[in-house]
Amino acid sequence: MATHMKTTIDIADDLLLRAKARAKEEHITLRSLIEHSLAQTLEDTSPPRQVTPVTFKGEGLSPEFEGASWDKIREAIYS
Repeated sequence: MATHMKTTIDIADDLLLRAKARAKEEHITLRSLIEHSLAQTLEDTSPPRQVTPVTFKGEGLSPEFEGASWDKIREAIYS
């Protein structure tokens, strides 16, 4: 018997809307879709895709965020 753990994740609004739509189309729960998709991804042994980093010219973080924790940055984003 599998146990389940509750957790909270932040995902892009568009991605959540697309996932909800897919779950509805397939007549399954969002939870089931996410669990299945995550299991598939974890079983995939192909090499990860190479991602080209995107960089921006500039001065880096603004002074108020230099050395700041992710929690502080995230809090500022959502406020």
